[in-house]
Amino acid sequence: MRKAQHMTSAYDPTERQPISSLSDITAADIASRVDHTLLKPEASAEAIDQLCAEAREHGFASVCVNGVWVARAAEALAGSNVLVCTVVGFPLGASTPEAKAWEAREAIRNGAQEIDTVLDIAAARAGDRPTMEHDVRTVAEAVHEGGAQLKTIIETCLLEDSQKTVACEAAVAGGTDYVKTSTGFSTGGATVHDVELMRAAVGRGIGVKASGGIRTHEAAVEMLRAGASRIGASAGAALLD
Repeated sequence: MRKAQHMTSAYDPTERQPISSLSDITAADIASRVDHTLLKPEASAEAIDQLCAEAREHGFASVCVNGVWVARAAEALAGSNVLVCTVVGFPLGASTPEAKAWEAREAIRNGAQEIDTVLDIAAARAGDRPTMEHDVRTVAEAVHEGGAQLKTIIETCLLEDSQKTVACEAAVAGGTDYVKTSTGFSTGGATVHDVELMRAAVGRGIGVKASGGIRTHEAAVEMLRAGASRIGASAGAALLD
């Protein structure tokens, strides 16, 4: 098992800030912000190897894989700048905070350097901020102890705008490094409106990850212009054309 190489202090906080101020967003700018993703339950070992090879080739920020593939991805990406990301409490967010934290610790022991956790969506819909903060804080403490970064998925398609704002604020209070729009397994994905709303809620010091349904260069640029600092996509190479 491969221990995460990047301690929390080694991460550059400016990577979480939007690049919407750039007059021209290049293919290289996009590539450095892409989490190249394969979370299908039927994904094969060969598909994971291909995902990692593509991430190396294009210089993506990370690969995002299910926990069962973390060790394989870490081995495939050893010596590269591509991070290994995985998901916990996925895709429903309905497991206990302690279970999510255990998943996170196991993933980090296997080589994960970033963790995407799904927020307690029932608490988000109820506006239960203390429960949301506890959920995120429990996972964040485990993630940061392991030297990794945490992204919190709020599943925007299931929330009203006011609920999205409170969920983002609770996630920040709980210690998340990023907030993320979507799992890609619910009723909708990222929208420009949601990215703008989330950026306004968290400010510049916290990252915003747009994920779900982003398949073209134009869509990626729109998300970055709206304030995203990461893009989760299964078709990462297509975003560069």
